Amino acid sequence: MDEINQENNYALRKIKYQETQMINICDLSLIGKEINQGDFSISISKDYFYSEEITKEDAIKILKSSSIINLVGKDIVELALSLNLAKKNSVKIIENIPFLMIFKFSGMY
Repeated sequence: MDEINQENNYALRKIKYQETQMINICDLSLIGKEINQGDFSISISKDYFYSEEITKEDAIKILKSSSIINLVGKDIVELALSLNLAKKNSVKIIENIPFLMIFKFSGMY
């Protein structure tokens, strides 16, 4: 990554998944970090999480309008919780880094 724009707090990558779009957002500072716990590791890779940088305002719009969302990092997870998109007990903490997956269901069941 080259220079980081100070107004851009998050890394975003949109992935086409079946007939919808999956959104990955993480705190920009976590790109490239590897997290290890027990016998597994998680790579917060540029390939998976980064295609562009976005601001908090952009993140709010995307979070409110998306149905499948993967979030990594204290700032983005706290933002999603503040928007009432998930409950705090849905957050998984690994090496002091919060992870949150959000699935919004719509339609009649």
